Amino acid sequence: MHNKITRIPLIMLAGLAVAYVSACSPRIATRGNAPEPEMLEKISVGELTKGDVTDILGSPSTVAAFDENVWLYISRVTETVAFFEPETVQQKVVLISFDAANRVEILSEYDLEDGKPVIPTDRVTPTAGREMTILQQLFGNLGRFSEGK
Repeated sequence: MHNKITRIPLIMLAGLAVAYVSACSPRIATRGNAPEPEMLEKISVGELTKGDVTDILGSPSTVAAFDENVWLYISRVTETVAFFEPETVQQKVVLISFDAANRVEILSEYDLEDGKPVIPTDRVTPTAGREMTILQQLFGNLGRFSEGK
């Protein structure tokens, strides 16, 4: 009997330990279109066209905003532990640029180390006008309505 009484708390403690460890295991999320290295080897500069590249790699993740001849294949792997912010573990960007004849001109690959962090600024753009309190906004138009002309 004494043995059974001490066994139950130990089983509960072991169950809580397993739940704690499994709750802290990272969640891995893979997003984007990452071309396989074997597929990238098939892309030859100066020979293939946009149609050929689409047949081999599929459609790009995005096309450059100011140049439709620059295609980007972007993929990212993030890891999230418990309630913390996701952390980017792996990132790959494949840039393919086409010339005027729609043939591959540039093929470049970039990794996570090639990226540059963007630090947002806390500056505020000044606006014209004046700041009004909530009461001024609510009662500011009273008496301003003119009869329809």
